[in-house]
Amino acid sequence: MYVGRFVVVAPEVGAYRVSSRSFPNRKATGREPGTVTVGPTADAPETDNPYVEYNCLRLTDNGAVIGNGSHVDPIAEKLELGYPARDAVAEPLLALDFEKDDYDTPRVAGIVGVDADDPSTNADGPGAVIGTVRRDALLVEELTEPTLVATYEKDSPEPVDFDATDAAAAASEVYQMDLEHEVCAVGVSGDSAGGFETAIYNGSEGE
Repeated sequence: MYVGRFVVVAPEVGAYRVSSRSFPNRKATGREPGTVTVGPTADAPETDNPYVEYNCLRLTDNGAVIGNGSHVDPIAEKLELGYPARDAVAEPLLALDFEKDDYDTPRVAGIVGVDADDPSTNADGPGAVIGTVRRDALLVEELTEPTLVATYEKDSPEPVDFDATDAAAAASEVYQMDLEHEVCAVGVSGDSAGGFETAIYNGSEGE
């Protein structure tokens, strides 16, 4: 099954995977501290597609943000400003809307390790939020168990079996899921109180 790009989110671990038929020549790269970018490899053909390169992971003091496009940055900025996690996901998704490509591709995002005092979660410990905006809906949910949402087929949040407990295992596990056209993956673990770890897995170049 081809589901496109997707996130898996749980209270203290999460991951993002690029799956692509059109632009497979991409990799994840750590940039400034706390940021991971998806972008073309050196041998990738030139493209003016605005959705090929973006920050897919941003760490903040209030949670770790993962997602499939330019909405990751404003979600992180709102978290840093103290917005409740649910609002920090919902507002940028609503403002930017689905991607204006040939497929009306949804945007997907999640926040891992939300402080238990955040009013948008009911967690006794670290919380998590997942969201997507499609042509027909904006869906934002708090969660306590691993949950997946993808750009195609699985475009509503749904529970998923996910055993990883650390960032490296999370990146590896989503990359190896039985879903087609894997390209690269990023994992994150931890919470806003104790800090976060991140990991990158670029297939045969795995880091």
